[in-house]
Amino acid sequence: MTEKPFAPSCERNRGPILEVLQRHLSETRRLLEVGSGTGQHAVHFAAAMPWLTWQTSDRADNLPGITAWLDDMALPNTPPTIELNVDGPWPDATFEAVFTANSLHIMGWPQVEAFFAGVGQVLAKGGLLIVYGPFNYGGEFTSDSNRAFEQWLKDRDAASGIRDFEAVDALARRIGLVLLEDNAMPANNRCLVWRRGG
Repeated sequence: MTEKPFAPSCERNRGPILEVLQRHLSETRRLLEVGSGTGQHAVHFAAAMPWLTWQTSDRADNLPGITAWLDDMALPNTPPTIELNVDGPWPDATFEAVFTANSLHIMGWPQVEAFFAGVGQVLAKGGLLIVYGPFNYGGEFTSDSNRAFEQWLKDRDAASGIRDFEAVDALARRIGLVLLEDNAMPANNRCLVWRRGG
């Protein structure tokens, strides 16, 4: 049996993120999480929103850990996780919402573009895209800690980095999304909510 992976940051940020999700997803029935990571977020959010089918996904190497969390919790609204590489094929399905956390800054920019193109394929009309993570505004860091985090990211992978909100919002608008909320979150993160036009 695979040992469940654990990220302390997931435990710290899941409460504030859940508040945003619950405000917007009360009528949503099917959600795709892109980059489910450890799986901690998925089981916490799915347990708190039992009306919502929470479909996890990630690259192949993360799937055993996600499956360990799903199997341990055995929730009725978390189907088996699926493999998803943002620049590979996306599910042949439609979702009323797409959620991703702490993913855009660890991808290269071509993968961020691929992410939004993929969302454009699977997100229903009137559906929501919710993205959690750090962002820059007007090309400026919002905190010294984010500036240091950017350096850590670049040292690890030169293609990664904190994304400019304006550039990301331009990609969102390209697939028909309109920004509903830009929520300030703990630790200098944001939770962005877009809706797709009908």
